[in-house]
Amino acid sequence: MSWLTTLVIAVGLGMDAFAVALVIGSQRQSLTFRPFFRLTFHFGLFQFMMPVIGWYCGSQVEHYIRNFDHWLAFVLLAVIGIRMIRESFSSEHQRVTRADPTRKRSLVALSLATSIDALTVGLSMAFLQVEIWTPSAIIGLVAAAMTGVGMVSGRRLGIKFGKRMELIGGIILILIGLKIVLEHTV
Repeated sequence: MSWLTTLVIAVGLGMDAFAVALVIGSQRQSLTFRPFFRLTFHFGLFQFMMPVIGWYCGSQVEHYIRNFDHWLAFVLLAVIGIRMIRESFSSEHQRVTRADPTRKRSLVALSLATSIDALTVGLSMAFLQVEIWTPSAIIGLVAAAMTGVGMVSGRRLGIKFGKRMELIGGIILILIGLKIVLEHTV
């Protein structure tokens, strides 16, 4: 597999991570190193790991995963999106106590949801007998970079548009989940 092909695949897989990072960046009051690092690291790590897992699972598990991976991604993104929409209507006092999406279960759920497609890429690479480590590293690094750019860009949008970005962000997460389901069912 050529470097260019691998890079195009990595950018395609990183688009969901970029979109989610854009949403998260827009809802942050300040963009500090820790949340920035957590999100970029986890999104990059999951995007690296999922092709490797898919590659190792190969054809034995592929038919099981294919039946529900898109629904899992949709549910994870929809739950977080609905929570963001609900929080966009809360008062400033209520918003102080909201959960940080760059921590704990939300971080793992978002990392998993944005990297489900990478599992399928890993399965495909196993079928094509492509060595997995270099493409997975490129996919992970590109996803981490796109996540970082998304968070910084989202923060700028959040400053400009304020609370409305959280509502828009929640809708975007749900739409990304729907897009994943439609790509797998149509």
